[in-house]
Amino acid sequence: MPERALPVIAVLATGGTIAGAQPDATAAGYKAGSVGVGELLAAVPQLAAIADIRAEQVANVGSQNMTHEVWRALALRVDALCQDPSVAGIVITHGTDTLEETAYFLSLVIRHDKPIVLVGAMRPATALGAEGPANLYNAVALARHPDARGRGPLVVMNEDLHYAREIQKTAAAGLCAFASPNRGRAGVMHGGAPQFYSRNTTAHTTESEFSLALLERAGWPRVAIVYAHADLQDDLIDFLAGAADGIVLAGVGDGNATDLAIDGLLRAAASGVAVVRASRTGSGLVARDVELDDAALGFVAARDLNPQKARILLMLGLCVTRDPQALQRFFDRY
Repeated sequence: MPERALPVIAVLATGGTIAGAQPDATAAGYKAGSVGVGELLAAVPQLAAIADIRAEQVANVGSQNMTHEVWRALALRVDALCQDPSVAGIVITHGTDTLEETAYFLSLVIRHDKPIVLVGAMRPATALGAEGPANLYNAVALARHPDARGRGPLVVMNEDLHYAREIQKTAAAGLCAFASPNRGRAGVMHGGAPQFYSRNTTAHTTESEFSLALLERAGWPRVAIVYAHADLQDDLIDFLAGAADGIVLAGVGDGNATDLAIDGLLRAAASGVAVVRASRTGSGLVARDVELDDAALGFVAARDLNPQKARILLMLGLCVTRDPQALQRFFDRY
């Protein structure tokens, strides 16, 4: 009886710590994006037993340098691979700094249900105890698994599974640097297979009304984030209102800021700049018309999206409308 062919998994590399290199294996410093995708895969020979790997180097940067142009290239390639019937799933290696943003972006512009898995590492490839090879193995095992289909982009780190909308980097260093603080982990990897705890309950991928083509036509609206703090003045907000299409407030508590800052945001909204209130706290719900009268002010409440993801959704939403009530419906749905 002939052996069954292994599933084809596309691995798209973008750099990051998982591809980082140190001067020596005990050094604290390292350069992200130093190792190519071929070397990453060579460190995990066990992959040959579970998948037929097709590797591509889309970028090779530390993810603090992630750009919209890389997102564009990545989304185009992922979309093409999703339409290729010979490809069972897609793995994207990525730096941890902006991994959550790339995952959420792809969840809104890729309209396919094929498994897409993002993976990174907190230790560079040359470090003692580097976890990148184990993470990469789990990512490929997840991408080939039928239970991963239809859940939107997933992230696997340290054997934990996260949905793109929920995951946040919550620590600057250490292996346990990621969490899904509001709705919890999607599941875990156990013995090379996923064990899911929940389904993705927000709209994504096949349910998304956004697309890369929509962004291209709109010219990628510019959205800035203002971080609230004690004695925040309004002059910076006035400056941003002249340069941005939208402003996200990373507010204190339930998305608030100083009276001066709120006055500045009110002027911005009155001039046609979209304003979204999010929270700098890292979790919890920014409810509409509770801390502030959003309806009267012309603001949008981010609900439980963190500021960096609220920026992405606002950018996409501005491709469709500038009406605050219509934008609010996006934040209620996605």
